[in-house]
Amino acid sequence: MRHPPRLTALLAGAAVTLASTALAVVGTASGAAAAPVCTVEYSVTNQWTGGFQGALTVTNNSTALNGWSLGFSFPAGQQVGQGWGGKWSQSGAAVTVTNESWNAQLGAGAKATTGFIASWTGTNTAPAAFTLGGVPCTLDGPTTPPTTPPTTPPTTPPTTPPTSPPPTPVTGAPELSVTGNKFTDQNGAVRRLLGVNRSGGEFMCVQGYGIWDGPADDASVRAIADWKANTVRIPLNEECWLGLDNVKPEYRGANYVDAVKDLVTKVLAHGMTPVVELHWTHGQYTGNSAGCADVHATCQKPMPNAQYTPAFWTSVANTFKNDRRVVLDLFNEPYPDRATSTATQAWTCWRDGGTCPGIGYEVAGMQDLVDAVRATGAKNLVLVPGLAYSNDLSQWLTYRPTDPAANLAAAWHVYNFNTCADETCWNNTLAPVAAQVPLLAGEIGENTCGHAFIDRVMKWFDDRGLSYLGWTWNTWNCNSGPALITSYDGTPTAFGTGLRDHLRALTS
Repeated sequence: MRHPPRLTALLAGAAVTLASTALAVVGTASGAAAAPVCTVEYSVTNQWTGGFQGALTVTNNSTALNGWSLGFSFPAGQQVGQGWGGKWSQSGAAVTVTNESWNAQLGAGAKATTGFIASWTGTNTAPAAFTLGGVPCTLDGPTTPPTTPPTTPPTTPPTTPPTSPPPTPVTGAPELSVTGNKFTDQNGAVRRLLGVNRSGGEFMCVQGYGIWDGPADDASVRAIADWKANTVRIPLNEECWLGLDNVKPEYRGANYVDAVKDLVTKVLAHGMTPVVELHWTHGQYTGNSAGCADVHATCQKPMPNAQYTPAFWTSVANTFKNDRRVVLDLFNEPYPDRATSTATQAWTCWRDGGTCPGIGYEVAGMQDLVDAVRATGAKNLVLVPGLAYSNDLSQWLTYRPTDPAANLAAAWHVYNFNTCADETCWNNTLAPVAAQVPLLAGEIGENTCGHAFIDRVMKWFDDRGLSYLGWTWNTWNCNSGPALITSYDGTPTAFGTGLRDHLRALTS
């Protein structure tokens, strides 16, 4: 934002004829036929446009196992969103399901049942082969599909068999990972990030007024938790963090870093996820939609700069790499599309950086920043925003950076005055992204002093099990920008009342 100072449906759609898939393959040993070491039953139990629910049962036909791993590959680009009865992971087409602690023992003749929800496009071709501990299994079937195809996906997680309970979420702030298109914790439980932004750290220091706008004590953080928020996004300023001498000594370098670490610690102590985010950066830009003519980090610039931003993320990643509960949000609101003449130029600049048309400084692209973070050894979840002040994800999947840690998610912002601010645009541009990677609306808001618009945003995101954070936990006049509170004790504005009551209702 530029300043004035459990699982729900993956995708909804029309009815699709169900296809419950079962295959039969005979496995033999060299020479005489031998019983397969394992048998797998695979079926699609529920299917809708863009998503389906599946079930797997593996039978151990050999000696007893203490710990097991089932492997297969999806042939048509399907992506697992949530699984139960085992720890699910996916890399490309390859899917692996490993035992939970409670079902590690798989005796001779015993069965283990697992299930999942996944997305699909085009065709939903069944896997052709399965392995147990790397050894091929026989596929058994067929299973009978439901006689009446549903028109919409399930709105709640499917009933889990008594022998296959879903993962129990960890207590407190989780160590977040990307599993398919969902955020998951250490136990494999699906998690949503729901909460607020806490503005101030991006502008107060560079303007010479302090580090935070308002208190950052325990009481003010507890007030956020009292709204039943589980996430706090903390915007930062790279010049203040790096200690550049244009910032007052008391608000830069070690003093600033220590203040950020202290706030992160308080957020974690209240069981919430801290998202540290780079908001204002160095680099002179006076082109279309410029926020300021200053070379210093006194406003939102169209892209990060190669001079300081990789160093900023190297330092931040080193600071938090030993605590994977901390999420890293690479850059607030890129807008190279305002500086360049074509979408291809804009998205190329966004990913690759370098010399970008219309931007007078050398740009650090999103790939540069991912590389800087991962070079420190940090495995933390990383959020990558889109174009048009993070409101455009239309080519995010095409240009997304490569992440060796496979822990990357998409970030998006929306206000009632943005271009992509209605359900048609969300269905067309957000849904395809959310079908493949986790999606967080890092800022949602409106300039009406009401909450009718964010009510629509939250419903669309709730229907798909996605994440969102309200802008902003500051006592500003909501007529000049979205402000959630009138007091740091958590007293809401009319706008904030909508978010607060919604968050509380989700956890009631």
